[in-house]
Amino acid sequence: MKILAIDTATEGCSAALLIDGEIEEKFEVTPRGHTQRILPMVDELLNNAAITLKGLDAIAFDRGPGSFTGLRITAGVVQGLAYGADLPVIPISSLAALAISEELNNNNCKTVVAAIDARMGEVYTATYLLDDARYPQLQGVEQVIALDKIELPTTEWIGVGTGWEHSSALPHARAIVKLAVRDFNNGYLLSAAEAQPLYIRDKVVHN
Repeated sequence: MKILAIDTATEGCSAALLIDGEIEEKFEVTPRGHTQRILPMVDELLNNAAITLKGLDAIAFDRGPGSFTGLRITAGVVQGLAYGADLPVIPISSLAALAISEELNNNNCKTVVAAIDARMGEVYTATYLLDDARYPQLQGVEQVIALDKIELPTTEWIGVGTGWEHSSALPHARAIVKLAVRDFNNGYLLSAAEAQPLYIRDKVVHN
């Protein structure tokens, strides 16, 4: 299996390439540099692996929620790459990606509340239950809400993401590609034209 993943949904910018179980990732924190950095990252990964886009099975991407600008960049880049190589795409939630953040690697808690700073005093958030394979199962819905209005789990839980003061975790393409594997195996694939972002909130926040 060969899957490329792209993420520019937050101030993080990353690309990851999965080839037969091995993942290589390029990641930078570059709040205003996504447009300049994402394609060079992709090119570097493909060149290092001596593979072309047409040699891939699919392209996975962070469909949000996240920065309006970042999500538009991701969708545009993925559509262009997928159209050119005639590849299917796999949309993955930024919040689900946070739920398997490397920040949680040494934590055995199975209930994760992911939250991304949405500005205007709100966060994008969702609660996940990690199964035995540490794969996140959405509990309820993704939403945008004031942090103090989140209905928190009644059992033991841990918060991850920039919506929480204690966490600096950002979505990574490495997590996007890991989550895409199961969707690929289950046939959850879209066409390039269907590579659309999920904004959740319609109010535009300049970032």
